[in-house]
Amino acid sequence: MSLIVDVFSARSDNFGYLVHDTATGRTAAIDAPEAAAIRNALIHRGWNLTDIFITHHHIDHVEAIPELKAEFGVRVVGPRGEADKIEGLDVLVAGGDTVTLGETAFDVYDAPGHTLGHIVFHDRVGKHLFTADALFSLGVGRMFEGTPGPMWEGVKALRALPDDTLVYCGHEYTASNAKFALSIDPDNVALQKRAAEVTALRAAGKATIPFPLGEDKAANPFLRADDPVLARQFGLEGAEPAEVFAAIRKGKDNF
Repeated sequence: MSLIVDVFSARSDNFGYLVHDTATGRTAAIDAPEAAAIRNALIHRGWNLTDIFITHHHIDHVEAIPELKAEFGVRVVGPRGEADKIEGLDVLVAGGDTVTLGETAFDVYDAPGHTLGHIVFHDRVGKHLFTADALFSLGVGRMFEGTPGPMWEGVKALRALPDDTLVYCGHEYTASNAKFALSIDPDNVALQKRAAEVTALRAAGKATIPFPLGEDKAANPFLRADDPVLARQFGLEGAEPAEVFAAIRKGKDNF
C-alpha cells in the first residue's frame, strides 16, 4: 500500500494535488481550484478521479466541485463546520475523524483561523500533510475569520506531527513569507538556510513544496510563537504564545 502525490499549478498561484492510492486505484483531488488543471493532471497520469477532499470554503479551493462532480461522479468530502458554505459535499468531517481513500487513511485535523471550519488531511503512514491555507512554508494563512487563540492551537497540533512529514500547502507564498520571517527573526540560522534554498528554487522556476515539517518548525515564526526570542522581538516577554502569534500575524499583514 502506498500513496502517490501529483503536484501541479492551478489558477494564478494555487497548488493542485492529486493523491492516488496504488492498491485500489482510487484518486482524490485535494481541493478543487480549477477543473481544467485537475483534468490535465489526471490525463497526464492516466488516473480516474473518484474523490475530492475539501479543506475550506474559499472560492479558489471549491470552484471546480460542480463541474468535476458532474463529469466524474466523485464523492466529495469536506468540513462539517462549513457545510452551509460549500455546495456538493457528500461526506462531512471534522477534527478527530478519519477518511479513507482505498487503503489509505487520512486523519482530519481542525485548523481554524483562515476560515473557522478549515480542516487539513494527514496521511500518517505515508507522512503526507495537506494543509491548504492553514499552514504555508514559512507562514500561515491570513486570519480572515478566526481568532489568534484557536488558530495557534491548531497550528501547534500540526507542529506536533513528526519532523519527516512532508507538507503540501495551498499556495506558492514562500518567497514573500521568507522576507517577512527574516525581518523579525534575522539571526535564525535555520531560517537563513531555508530562505537561501527558496531563492535558488524560485530562480530556477521550481516550486518550494513539499517541505519537511521539521525544517519549518525551526524556521517558520508562526510555529515558534512560544519561543522567547520572538516574544522579545515584539516586546511581549512573558506573554501567552497566542498573543505573540497575534502580533506575528499582524506584522505579516502590515509587511
